[in-house]
Amino acid sequence: MATDAPRLLYVVNIPRFFVSHRLSLAIAAREQGYEVHIATAVSDSDSVQIIEDNGFPLHAIPLSQHGINPSAELTTLIALARLYRQLDPDLLHHISIKPVIYGGIAARLSGRRKMVQAMSGLGYVFASGDLKANLIRLCCTPLFRAANAAEGTMMIFQNPDDLETFARRRLIDADKAVLIRGSGVDETRFLPSPEPASELPVVLFAGRLLWKKGLGEFIELARRLRGQAIFRVAGYEEETSPLNVSSSQLRAWSDEGLIDWIGKRDDMPLVYAESNVVCLPSTYGEGVPKVLIEAAACARACVTTDTPGCREIVRHNVNGLLVPPSDVDALTLAVRSLIDNPDRRAEMGAKSRQIVLDEFTLKRVIADTLALYDSLLKDAQ
Repeated sequence: MATDAPRLLYVVNIPRFFVSHRLSLAIAAREQGYEVHIATAVSDSDSVQIIEDNGFPLHAIPLSQHGINPSAELTTLIALARLYRQLDPDLLHHISIKPVIYGGIAARLSGRRKMVQAMSGLGYVFASGDLKANLIRLCCTPLFRAANAAEGTMMIFQNPDDLETFARRRLIDADKAVLIRGSGVDETRFLPSPEPASELPVVLFAGRLLWKKGLGEFIELARRLRGQAIFRVAGYEEETSPLNVSSSQLRAWSDEGLIDWIGKRDDMPLVYAESNVVCLPSTYGEGVPKVLIEAAACARACVTTDTPGCREIVRHNVNGLLVPPSDVDALTLAVRSLIDNPDRRAEMGAKSRQIVLDEFTLKRVIADTLALYDSLLKDAQ
């Protein structure tokens, strides 16, 4: 190696996710003395530019986020094994299902290394019950076991339900699992603010435009409570996902007067400031939804599903309301109760902010993750 600094390589599906969820961690690791590299697909030129502007060497890998073509998947595995031999990192940090599986197997093929496997939620493969997801899950089981079998491997989970699922299915040994909840939030950027003084309260859905994120339920909610609130959607398509909701469908709902669709926004603190309630009726298989952490940091009451990840940040009748998944009746009652009670929203919002300060700050997530890095490398000495 050209430097005595330990070489750390992050492997992630797409650069946009790295920028939104792990860029701050990479910067902190570099400040702590790591030589940091990033490996990802490079289809998103804007996010690639942000990574390069921050001074990180970027290694392009042929990785399709949602593809299942066997030849293409094998190409990804071979490319990762080749990169690991060439770069010779001291520590690998794989993020999400494909990097975890292919990166873990590639690490074993190219010589064992210390490795962090990070599950940012279980996503479509584990959350969906359709035939495609069931088949993928069946195929993934032996691959997860192979990827996680090496010594010096630790897997990060964002909520205890996911950790228990992997341990029960024997996809990871319990002594190789650690809980670090969420990606954290910068509490100095996402700040409390007074609710907007608009004639109608604003109920916000934010995030990727996916059916499993609960967008369909949100639209039905908007139909039922039409005229009682403004139902706003901030989000962007994920066109390669089988769960994608198209922008043309969003425009149709907007033209119908059901929603105020504001598209992808890079000023999310302002978006939360202009909202009264944040609603994420997700059944996606979340880690801990970043949207809910950010909304809580901005002192907003939240309505979400009583599902893994969502119930980590939203506590029922404390800082928000939990409803059964896919239950639009319960969702409607919950949102209506907050629309009609600004004092309750304010009380819940204050508790949201405190929960974030106590448990979900970016500083805390970074410190816990860097401590894990250090412990793995010390074990290697």
